[in-house]
Amino acid sequence: MNSTAAVVSPAADAPPGKEQQAAGVGILLQISMLVLSFVLGHVLRRHRFYYLPEASASLLIGLLVGGLANISNTEANIRTWFNFHEEFFFLFLLPPIIFQSGFSLSPKPFFSNFGAIVTFAIFGTFIAAIVTGILVYLGGLTFLMYKLPFVECLMFGALISATDPVTVLSIFQELGTDVNLYALVFGESVLNDAMAISLYRTMSSVRSNTSSGQNFFLIIVQFLETFVGSMSSGVGVGFISALLFKYAALDIENLHNLESCLFVLFPYFSYMLAEGLGLSGIVSILFTGIVMKHYTYSNLSENSQRFASSFFHLISSLAETFVFIYMGFDIAMEEHSWSHIGFIFFSIIFIVIARAANVFSCAYLVNLVRPVNRKIPMKHQKALWYSGLRGAMAFALALQSVHELPEGHGKTIFSTTTAIVVLTVLLIGGSTGTMLERLEVVGDGHNNELLSYEEHHDGYVAPTYEEGASSESNLKTKLKEFHKTATSFTELDKNYLTPFFTSQTDDDDLDFGGTSHQSRRGGFYDL
Repeated sequence: MNSTAAVVSPAADAPPGKEQQAAGVGILLQISMLVLSFVLGHVLRRHRFYYLPEASASLLIGLLVGGLANISNTEANIRTWFNFHEEFFFLFLLPPIIFQSGFSLSPKPFFSNFGAIVTFAIFGTFIAAIVTGILVYLGGLTFLMYKLPFVECLMFGALISATDPVTVLSIFQELGTDVNLYALVFGESVLNDAMAISLYRTMSSVRSNTSSGQNFFLIIVQFLETFVGSMSSGVGVGFISALLFKYAALDIENLHNLESCLFVLFPYFSYMLAEGLGLSGIVSILFTGIVMKHYTYSNLSENSQRFASSFFHLISSLAETFVFIYMGFDIAMEEHSWSHIGFIFFSIIFIVIARAANVFSCAYLVNLVRPVNRKIPMKHQKALWYSGLRGAMAFALALQSVHELPEGHGKTIFSTTTAIVVLTVLLIGGSTGTMLERLEVVGDGHNNELLSYEEHHDGYVAPTYEEGASSESNLKTKLKEFHKTATSFTELDKNYLTPFFTSQTDDDDLDFGGTSHQSRRGGFYDL
């Protein structure tokens, strides 16, 4: 991207004193924007003004500062102050956000809906990426929009399928929604980012392979290797950390600092290990967060538990807010390719269609195996479809595509993604409260359902199915068998894994510490 190249040269020619002064002013400006964003977000939440959520406010602050810089003559100086690279995003800002997503999971609603969440996040994201890529390619063939090669269309489909409903989830918490709907939206957003980035990198590696003799089956195998390898490395690091804290006896008073430091380092170790092996650090750190919360967290002392929850909540909130500010700033400062307005217009239509194909087809599959009282109602499906706004992940991948694709192609994808991010964050984020009220999924009734849920579910026990009907289809039978396998894993975890990796006794509360700090990305209601 041109702005990245332009960032370094002015500062490099400046005297050391001036360079240090420019860096100080840049940091001051960034801190001021962060403070303004947090204060404004607090005021908006306090007055229940849902038409401008906190993420939207951060985006607007960045847009305002970038716009003022363009109007004034200080654009070059401000570019040096915001010395930002996408590597900085992927290596420093994104890991705490993704780790906190896995770490803040409350297990009961998440694992009760785990089959549905995996279906939406993995199979559904794959459907959305493929449908978007095919529609964009066909749109180019029929001269409706700017024509891109097929693999580049699939890359665009992968990056734009990364949903980031941070705005929607914050309003879900404020207004109160059905606990299962919240678990579905939150769980999909947690796994969806990892799936989208794995798909994007797989398509990117296919494109860079000049001998493109790979068929579609080999592409799927390559993706599965990356995803499974990354997941395995993340789970492995999580298990190692659990055993270390179980047997190292660090939970004594004078070793609390050491215990906390080691706990903070393990997620970054997992991320960098996967990146060093050519895998996906995002997938790895996500599963490290899930495993460390499940097993490692209970092996910490109470002081270290409080520190870990507060620390990751803090840095993920800072990173998330800064990302939205920077997105707004870069949107205002960057040179965009607005000449292909048709590409933007039809891409918006195509992602709406792809999101519908994702949600409603996956909901149909999930409802095949669920009993009547557990089926996903149509109003929840509509809320899930509506909540698929795009944010930081799609923006960062589009920023990366500017380097990886020819200039015209990368610029077009970046400008289109920018327009989609602004529209979804501002319009969908601002209208979420109205949408929830129209669909009648808001109110105090979710509290009673949550109470009923706890009365009938102990730990991870998933809903059981009545033995059934003689006229079942083969597909439905196989899906039920898959559910029984998931339930047997629950028993395996309860009887073997938890006793082996944790120092809990049978009488311990398995609600993971009870001091769950909710993140802005959307911690569950306290159970």
